[in-house]
This record gives sequence, structure tokens and C-alpha cells, in this order.
Amino acid sequence: MPIRVVMNKQSISILSLLLLCLSWEAGAYDEKDLGKLKAIGDCPSCDLSDADLTDANLYEANLLMANLSKVDLTKAILVHSSLFLANLTGANLEGATLTGANLTGATLIGANLSGANLTGAHLYKANLTGATLIGANLTGANLSEANLTKANLDGATLSEADLSVVNLSGANLTGANLTGANLFKANLSGAILCNTTKSDGRINDSGC
Repeated sequence: MPIRVVMNKQSISILSLLLLCLSWEAGAYDEKDLGKLKAIGDCPSCDLSDADLTDANLYEANLLMANLSKVDLTKAILVHSSLFLANLTGANLEGATLTGANLTGATLIGANLSGANLTGAHLYKANLTGATLIGANLTGANLSEANLTKANLDGATLSEADLSVVNLSGANLTGANLTGANLFKANLSGAILCNTTKSDGRINDSGC
């Protein structure tokens, strides 16, 4: 009997370890999906979560509705890529080039977009809650109805951007440039405005 008890305990330990490994693997990216993306640049609805795509050239890639949560896209090229409804929660896009990219309805909660080039990008109804966009270039970008609650836009360029009906409540706009931006019905409640260039070109230091 004592031997049987020991064996049962060992079995439980092994089973627990196996389940832990399986749960860890379930949260990782799909190798086949990653290979498909690298081979043809077409991977809609793929699971690429936690993948390392640093410096990747994904020009005009199709990542529609893909799972890119916590993916590392540091300095990646995503020019004119389709990220429509993609999940980029917690993704690292620091220094990435996303000019003309389609991020309509994409989820970028807590994502790092510091120094990213989003010139002319489409971010209509995108969720950027708590995202970091320090020094990001959003010139001419469409952010209409996007959620930028508590986003950090310190030093970001938003010239000529469409910010109509955008939610910027609690956002940090210190040193941001909004020259010529469309702020129709934009929510700026609690936003930090310090050395911020307004749409009319004047400086707003009310939050300094």
C-alpha cells in the first residue's frame, strides 16, 4: 500500500508537469503559421502570439484578424500591411514602419509604438488604451473613433490626423504636435497638455 501511494503521488506530479507544459505551448505561436507568413506574407487569422519578428520585412502582408498579442515587431516593416481587426495586445512595435497600414478595429491595448512611423495609417475604431506612442509619427493617420485612453503620446506627431470622435481622456500629449488635426467631438478630458501644439498651431501649456 505505501508503494502504491508513492506511485500515485508521482503520477499526479508528472500529470501536473505535463499539463503545465501543454498550457505553456497553447499560449505560444503556431510554427506552421509563422512559416506561412515568412514564406508568402499571407496569414489571415493566424496565431503568431509571442513570436519574434524583429526587423521582419512584412511589406503588404495580410494579417487580417491575426493573433499578434505580445509579438515582437521591433523595427519591422509593415508598410501597407493589412492588420484589420488584428489582436496586438501588449505587442512591441517600437521603431516599426507602418505607413499606410490598415489597423482598422485592431486591438493595441498596452502596445509599445514608440518611434513607430504610422504616417497615413488607418486606425479607425482601433483600441490603443494605455498604449505607448512616444515620438511616434501619426501624420495624416485616421484615428477617428479610436480609443486612446491613458495613451502616452509624448512628443508624437499628429499633424493633419483625423482625430474626430477620438477618446483621448487621460492621455499624455506633452510636446505632441496636432497642427491641422481634426478634433471634432474629440474627448480630451483629463488629457495632459503641456507644450502641446494645437490644431491651429498655437501652444497649449495648460497642463504644465
